[in-house]
Amino acid sequence: MIFTPSKLPGTGTSIFSVMSKLADEHQAINLSQGFPDYDCDPKLFELVHEAMQNGFNQYAPMTGLPVLRELIAEKVSILYGASYHPETEVTVTAGGTQAIFTALAAAINPGDEVIVFEPAYDCYAPTIRMFGGLVKPYVMTPPNYAIDWDMVKKLFSARTKMIIINSPHNPTGSVLQEKDIQALIKLTQNTDILILSDEVYEHVIYDGREHLSIARYPQLRERAFIVASFGKLLHATGWKTGYCIAPEFLMKEFRKIHQFNVFSVNTPMQIAIANYLKDSNTYMDLAAFFQQKRDAFRSMLSTTRFDLLPCSGSYFQCVTYKKIGHESDIDLATRLIKDFGVAAIPVSAFYSRNTDCHVLRFCFAKKQETLEKAVESLTKL
Repeated sequence: MIFTPSKLPGTGTSIFSVMSKLADEHQAINLSQGFPDYDCDPKLFELVHEAMQNGFNQYAPMTGLPVLRELIAEKVSILYGASYHPETEVTVTAGGTQAIFTALAAAINPGDEVIVFEPAYDCYAPTIRMFGGLVKPYVMTPPNYAIDWDMVKKLFSARTKMIIINSPHNPTGSVLQEKDIQALIKLTQNTDILILSDEVYEHVIYDGREHLSIARYPQLRERAFIVASFGKLLHATGWKTGYCIAPEFLMKEFRKIHQFNVFSVNTPMQIAIANYLKDSNTYMDLAAFFQQKRDAFRSMLSTTRFDLLPCSGSYFQCVTYKKIGHESDIDLATRLIKDFGVAAIPVSAFYSRNTDCHVLRFCFAKKQETLEKAVESLTKL
């Protein structure tokens, strides 16, 4: 029998896949995985079809089609006042997760330490470990998931290579504030520490808040990979199209990996997205669209025995359940599917040590009738 040591011996199937599979088996309403149950704008379908008919069906350039890279650079300049050269500092990727993977592959060497704020999107830690890096978790806790930057500083060592931040945050819905950004600037100044900023929910932010992209801050963008997603922007997560922006010296390393990972990204969809996003209203109106869903969902959930945690961004609502019982979040999430027909994500899965704060995450990027039906079942809990 051939034996091949696992690069990720402690890693199983993603919690998203596990809960979605369980939801399918029990025909439960899936509020676990973060994808809409409604279609994107029909105009996008027309633009993709048009691109296909016009012959855009072969490999795109490895870095992405120039028309889309130019639009990305223009968008970042308008929104955040940052100048990125579309030729050397913008790369189109096969979604946000691929961009995160590629940035980590480009930067992390064996023994490098990466500070991660947990609960964290579940691809960070395994990818760091895959390349021989060490995860240094800073544990955030409900209700506000605030960061004590003095405690973060204690995680620093001579081997600290990178800090990963995510705002708006998945899974908690929290957002970084100006004081957080200034603390990050202070901690990283006069160091060689890199930043990976996961900003895939940049346009899903509520209550009049501004998204504080790392691109806004010269002291940070000079050391940062910034990742974004068209899937979240266009309600088309299955298209797996996103991008990374970074200063040229970092992007050179990023592209060395990218070219042997996916090489290039779906050509007709790049054409369609570039044409569609010429109208800035397509993304400037997104916050209002999801805030309406957030407010309606929170109002409905208030009729259940769950306690609502704050949600300032993303399309996820976290809840605690002390009024319901003390079972583990995994057990409760499983019971919700089997007995009540609603799928959620247990937030302990977002901690490297499976820290259980008795929190569940629901996705509200769903039709109104889907959310109403789900909450009707949850009121019976």
